[in-house]
Amino acid sequence: MNVIVVGSGAGGAAAAKELSSKGHEVTILEAGKPFKPFTRKMTLTEPLKRLGLLGNVKNVGRIFPHMNLARSSNKLVVVRGVTEGGCTAISCGNMVRAEHGLKELGLDLTPEFEAIESQTNINSVPKNRWRPLTKKMFETAKELNLNPTPTPKGVEFHKCTSCGLCEMGCHTGARWDSGVLLKIALENGAKLHTSSKVQRILTRNNQVYGVSVESGKATKIYHADAVVLAGGGVGTAQILKASGLYCEDKLWVDIVLTLGGVLKNSRQLSEPPMAWYSSQEDYILSPYIDILSHYFHKPWRSVSLNDRVGIMVKLADMENGTVLADGTVEKEVSDLDEAKLEGALDQARNIMELSGVSGPFVNGMYNGGHLGGTVPLKKKDVSSMRSSELSEGLWIADLSLAPKSQGLPTIMLASALAMRVSEKINE
Repeated sequence: MNVIVVGSGAGGAAAAKELSSKGHEVTILEAGKPFKPFTRKMTLTEPLKRLGLLGNVKNVGRIFPHMNLARSSNKLVVVRGVTEGGCTAISCGNMVRAEHGLKELGLDLTPEFEAIESQTNINSVPKNRWRPLTKKMFETAKELNLNPTPTPKGVEFHKCTSCGLCEMGCHTGARWDSGVLLKIALENGAKLHTSSKVQRILTRNNQVYGVSVESGKATKIYHADAVVLAGGGVGTAQILKASGLYCEDKLWVDIVLTLGGVLKNSRQLSEPPMAWYSSQEDYILSPYIDILSHYFHKPWRSVSLNDRVGIMVKLADMENGTVLADGTVEKEVSDLDEAKLEGALDQARNIMELSGVSGPFVNGMYNGGHLGGTVPLKKKDVSSMRSSELSEGLWIADLSLAPKSQGLPTIMLASALAMRVSEKINE
């Protein structure tokens, strides 16, 4: 078949690899440009940050164009990686099995998870690379019966310089991203087009026959026997809405809120982020310096990078977001989400205080970058891995399929879903 894959992140790259390996003619369309890591020294921006001259989150795209930020409400910012490699290019490289809400549907992705783990060099950060405070907070979390564990990461640590800036791109190539899968797909004969934003899915008599693509000032038509959407919970939903096709207003984002404290010369950024994590019901806790909050959140402005300490809460939030046809996201932080965050932040503060971190303790910026739930699988869909509401020849291969927010790293989940979908296409 002639197959178009929309998106080159964890889902799109996995689908392209699997489909091209079976002899399909695969064209990958990526809205963003080829990825380039951020290589400037962060310390050079400190004086600008202290004076408030970096502005607000709208300026992130000017400094680092691969990261797209937009407010979904007064409180919440949605983060997307719009570039070759998608969000994997701006991730911490965490490799955790996330499967909330799937087994209730009868969907078991164990074979796909095992395949990913066998094909990826997964390690935890060597403890001799942990900062002293990170070790202390880990021991404190253990004493509090929070069961912390070293975070599995797709990182080759002999290449890692512990710059702490994984989410700005890995300039040494130590951290895994979906470029590994894209390379295999291209070797199999797939073609990759960047700066190719899909506008609409083209259908005739409920059958897909291609996509229309914005390329510069022109619109180009790509014909195909099948289209695989893997643009993430927002990108996929936007295309479906613009095409007048089935999509649900159930976006989840895995809300991240980092509690900031202070410890002189803690230098938490001088290690890979999220060296360990503690998984609780509906959320995780993990040591983390939130760069967005440090530079663009006024309450964090007065503390230097060397002295700032953070523990992240990543919450499985309520599936209550909407994506419009123009890409606008509307999503509030619900009262239930707030209540769960408050309890988790109390735990984070307790860990920090018992580890010698002092206040003022200040919440960072509410943000979410794991985007899913907009084409959620139902029990009746699991055998085919596609909704019967979709046009024939149209498939979804990203976190849009996951009906529940995870509160966990989701790279492996996105890839595993795409692998299972590809298997069904190959049948």
